[in-house]
Amino acid sequence: MTSGINFNYKVILKLSLKAKVKKKINHLFDWVKGSELVELKSCNTEEDPVRPELDVVFRRSYGRKIYAVKYRKEICAIMCFGFTNDIPKTINELDLMTRDAYLMSAQRDQNIGKIAIAYTIWSKKKGGGKLIVKEVFKMIKKSNHLNRLITLSPLTKMARNFHLNNGAKELQVNQETQNFEYTI
Repeated sequence: MTSGINFNYKVILKLSLKAKVKKKINHLFDWVKGSELVELKSCNTEEDPVRPELDVVFRRSYGRKIYAVKYRKEICAIMCFGFTNDIPKTINELDLMTRDAYLMSAQRDQNIGKIAIAYTIWSKKKGGGKLIVKEVFKMIKKSNHLNRLITLSPLTKMARNFHLNNGAKELQVNQETQNFEYTI
């Protein structure tokens, strides 16, 4: 009889512990539900682990933009884009291609490029990187002129794993970078 009581007690303890852990995990990511994607006028480029050498002027010129996931007044993750009509293999190509797309848009409909090139991303809060990819994906899907989301990522295992784990497909490995595509 005592073994049955012991068993029930152990089961109840186990379920209680499981419920507490689940509640803590859910609470940890509560911020995800209330976050929003915003465009930034500026960011601290020294925080950028991928391309800190690119200043805010570069990040905001010729159709390039800075987006962030914001929860309340806190920035949780940042992603910088350039809008192009082709896939760049280097930052210099990105610069030239965004300038070209920007100039072509001035003569047309003001929609810059067909491809969103994410060239840097960083997270300030656990889960922020994955969330900003998801939010940017939604934004691009809603746009009337963008039809592709491609990265210009460094040649690191971390970048590769991040994009593959978030559903991207490897397009190509270049001399200095690698490109991944998120299917729209």
